[in-house]
Amino acid sequence: MGVTIPKRISAAILNSLSAGVVPRIGLEYVAVGRKREIEIILNDLENLSQGAAAFRFIVGRYGSGKSFFLQAIRNYAMDKDFLVADVDLSPEKRLSGAGRQGLETYRELMQRLSTKLRPDGGALEAVLQKWINAVKLEVMKGGIAIDDEKLPSQVEWRIYETISAMEGFAHGFDFAAAVAGYYKAFIQDDEERKHAAIKWLRGEYATKTEARLLLPVGEIITDENWYDYVKLIAAFGAAIGYRGLLIFIDESVNLYKITNRQSRENNYEKLLSMFNDVMQGKVRNLGLYLAGTPQFIEDERRGLWSYAALKSRLQDSRFVREDRPDSSSPILRLAKLSHEEIFVLLERLRDIHALHYGYTPVLGERELADFMALVFASPGAAEFTTPREITRDFLGVLNILRDEKNSRAAFDSLLRSEGFHPGAVNAGEAEGDMYSTFEV
Repeated sequence: MGVTIPKRISAAILNSLSAGVVPRIGLEYVAVGRKREIEIILNDLENLSQGAAAFRFIVGRYGSGKSFFLQAIRNYAMDKDFLVADVDLSPEKRLSGAGRQGLETYRELMQRLSTKLRPDGGALEAVLQKWINAVKLEVMKGGIAIDDEKLPSQVEWRIYETISAMEGFAHGFDFAAAVAGYYKAFIQDDEERKHAAIKWLRGEYATKTEARLLLPVGEIITDENWYDYVKLIAAFGAAIGYRGLLIFIDESVNLYKITNRQSRENNYEKLLSMFNDVMQGKVRNLGLYLAGTPQFIEDERRGLWSYAALKSRLQDSRFVREDRPDSSSPILRLAKLSHEEIFVLLERLRDIHALHYGYTPVLGERELADFMALVFASPGAAEFTTPREITRDFLGVLNILRDEKNSRAAFDSLLRSEGFHPGAVNAGEAEGDMYSTFEV
């Protein structure tokens, strides 16, 4: 591979991919292909930084790379000074629900709000503190000394100038009041009120009465209004120097799984509202990316296309074909990795495995080609075998060979062994297993 990878990162890559999940770090060492899809997202990010908004469904079969792709976008965006937050939908976390599932989704997003300096989440308070200190430094650069009695009033004026701009948004007054409350508590070193402001911004108050004990707010964040606060955070983030806010929603198939039709349609109605906001230009500096299977989108009985308003907005033009996609479509379908790209992926995994465990790789081009030939030999494999299965099987082979002294003879024997069928899958499993948990 020609590069040195810290053990912490190589361990995360190998452990995650062996288990069929996406590593949070080190994706750049194993990412291959996706040139067209990456170019589309990079264009989105440039537009976001200029005040536009974006909404995309990242669509592919189970194991095709949706979660991996979202994670790669997330890491890249953080490095480019975007705020990012991600959530996996579940029965407890939806877009809407009688059991406050929408609010739970918002709370998870706020807990996982991340920046370049806080990549593992929990960045909300750090964002506020960084902004306050940056304003103070800016005022001092304007010629006011740190011991000048005018400094506090000048900083406060700049702070409230930014906060007041939020009052033009829906629920903006309460948002501004909570941020102002945090600023006052920060300069007074009042930990109780700082905590109260952060708690309110995270949507953790159950009643208005409880919130009003420490904050000058009239409302709290609820299941009905949580998305308005996502828009506020995007606008606020842009106002204090970030390039925008990206929201990544994975496991969207959990909306498809909702058995109660009314509840499912309530979630689709919320999704429609979010989609319309973005497409009509009502939102600034916000990118929404949802990952789902083709069935989640196209099933006319329970998928998004069962909801007429969404179907009419999401269907492609009649002139779009698989070999002639529309890059501006809200649906971004992940193309299958080519055999050449899979080969490069196997080479990288081989080298990372050898580097991590401290041995010299013995599998060359011939062995990798033999492995791929076996992977794609079974009927239907070319259509339904996914990157997740290939990587998991290949790492399993490397682990076995490491225990058997990494010989080519052991590799050849393993591939010829009875019952060894890497990547074997049938069409029903690839398309219909709606209860799969992990994606790569």
